[in-house]
Amino acid sequence: MSAFTLPALPYSYEALEPFIDATTMNIHHTKHHQAYINNLNAALDKHAELKSLSIEELNLKVATLPDDVKVAIRNNGGGHWNHSMFWKWMAPVGTVNHAPTGELSAKIDESFGSFQSMKEQFNQAAATRFGSGWAWLGVKPDGSLGIVSTPNQDNPMMDGVAEVKMKPILGLDVWEHAYYLKYQNRRPDYLASWWNIVNFDTVVELYGAAKE
Repeated sequence: MSAFTLPALPYSYEALEPFIDATTMNIHHTKHHQAYINNLNAALDKHAELKSLSIEELNLKVATLPDDVKVAIRNNGGGHWNHSMFWKWMAPVGTVNHAPTGELSAKIDESFGSFQSMKEQFNQAAATRFGSGWAWLGVKPDGSLGIVSTPNQDNPMMDGVAEVKMKPILGLDVWEHAYYLKYQNRRPDYLASWWNIVNFDTVVELYGAAKE
């Protein structure tokens, strides 16, 4: 497999205004995400046998990777997968469903009581993640839905790393670089705004795949 490259955004940098500003999106995508990719490729250059693995496989196997690159791939491979999905989990207002539909909607009601209650629990996980990290909605091995947060660039599909193993179907970046230019230290305001641009068409599709 060739070196990993930066995926193009499915929308323009200003498309998520006013909820996420264009400058933040540009820097987040072209600087932060690109840096994770550069560092990941540098780590993989030390172990040619790992270059045949997809980014999903690298995340799943992170705990069993060679010791000299394990941390670098955990941080940067996590960063690449997380951000590649993060861009897909958002869309300009009015272009997609911004609330769950179908089986996922029913499962959220069953698991959390309501969509509003799910958002509140998700926001709580995101707001209380100390320092940098992510909040996640995912499908557990028994098929139930769960909400967790993870530090740094960890995610719930990392075997031997995740405290709660899940297939992520929605994730939110709560590193300050994701929101600080617009929201400064007001993380809860960022969380509240973000729901306006969540692409639930993607989340529904991922739920369908994860529960099979």
